[in-house]
Amino acid sequence: MNLKVLIRDETDVDIDTIGEVTAEAFKSLDISNHTEQFIIKALRDADALTISLVAEVDGHIIGHIAFSPVTISDGTRDWYGLGPVSVLQDYQRQGVGKALVQEGLTRLGDINAKGCCLVGHPHYYRKFGFNNVTELVYEGVPQEVFFALTFNGHIPRGKVTFHEGFNTNG
Repeated sequence: MNLKVLIRDETDVDIDTIGEVTAEAFKSLDISNHTEQFIIKALRDADALTISLVAEVDGHIIGHIAFSPVTISDGTRDWYGLGPVSVLQDYQRQGVGKALVQEGLTRLGDINAKGCCLVGHPHYYRKFGFNNVTELVYEGVPQEVFFALTFNGHIPRGKVTFHEGFNTNG
């Protein structure tokens, strides 16, 4: 990565920009329902943004990542969902998303999280240690795009439910 990227916690003054960056980053993605910025707002409004980081270059926010608690039907606690993650198109494929994911996973470890799951691109998230696991199911989503990463070697068994903020339409 040739960019000098600062990864930091979001602040109150970043909130509007995070929404704009997220909307712009997902604007041309056919796989998107274009509700990602509303999901982040719903998570924030529900006080469910456990970790919310921005990527900044020269004082400008160019990316964002969110982590929020998930519920697992077997009662396992301290698992989190990754997403949405967004990087402005002009900065994609330059390591910004990777830096956001790595810092976010480090911070989950710092709060003693047991694991993390996400819906994402089958090839991208494997490099961080995420895998498709048969023990966890996210209903309505094909198993090949649902990933989990354990921090303690234990994979729970059951149905994963992301925060209700993921159901927002805006």
